[in-house]
Amino acid sequence: MKWRSLPIVAFDTETTGLTPFSGDRVIEFAAVRTFLTEDGRVGPIEAFSWLVNPGIPIPKAARDITGISDADVAEQPGFDAIAPQVRELLTGAVTVAHNYPFDLAFVTLELGRSGLTWPHPSAEIDTVDVSLRAFPDAKGHRLGDLCERLDVVLTGAHRATNDAEATLRCFAELTRRHQVVDDLQALLEWSGGIGLPPNDGPLVVDDHGNVRLAVGPHEGALAGDHPVHLHWMLKARRRTERGWSWRFPEGTRRWIERFLAARGSGRAAQGEKATRPEEWGLDPCISARGARGGPASTPFESEVGGLTAAMVGP
Repeated sequence: MKWRSLPIVAFDTETTGLTPFSGDRVIEFAAVRTFLTEDGRVGPIEAFSWLVNPGIPIPKAARDITGISDADVAEQPGFDAIAPQVRELLTGAVTVAHNYPFDLAFVTLELGRSGLTWPHPSAEIDTVDVSLRAFPDAKGHRLGDLCERLDVVLTGAHRATNDAEATLRCFAELTRRHQVVDDLQALLEWSGGIGLPPNDGPLVVDDHGNVRLAVGPHEGALAGDHPVHLHWMLKARRRTERGWSWRFPEGTRRWIERFLAARGSGRAAQGEKATRPEEWGLDPCISARGARGGPASTPFESEVGGLTAAMVGP
């Protein structure tokens, strides 16, 4: 598939705080959508932006950073009112965000409160990861740092629309400078991003865009709810007449490898001496259910108990 034929959607959230699994909520969601030109530059941009009533007071720290107050959102709808539009906007697109796991966690939880799921776009690309790959010796990888290195103008930082557009322009400039070929898998390999898995049996995409396990003890479950099982699938082998071979197809294993790297590796400190929570990115390994004191999303004990034996299989 050619990724330049797909819409590029960069999105950003402003929130009441940094801990979505402990009750923080979205107060602004914005996305910008475009198609790149033949020479890889940003084409005409469509902007989508909503202020959101979080249903809780906005702390002073969030007001100081974003400039959004309780009065600004008092007459605005809750996220449930815009959830279908947000999901439709992301579906099928090459989606881009700066520190993707942070925005992903907030948006996924907000969608869940409306009875909707994350749509698993055609591509999920984190410009923090791309910055780390493109500028490995750089001291900082914040959005402002990346904009400065790429000569992208960022005005009005910490408002969702402005940050989303800057992220979009950084993504376009990076793909142009690195001459990323017009092939979706090549884009995912270059960026370390996640796309939809191949429908080759072990993983399937349902009618709502959810990636589900199609075989094994968790058949029918969301793949992302079982990272330990995914890791087993990545390493599992089976005995054949010609010796040991991989249990699952290469396409599946490559998707799992990228998925676990993007969703399960956490995020390093954004500065040389980061000591405060806001200087660290969200760890995407955190389970929304487990973090609230409920049952963990992965039955770790049962999966790990049989991991060694199951690794080689019958």
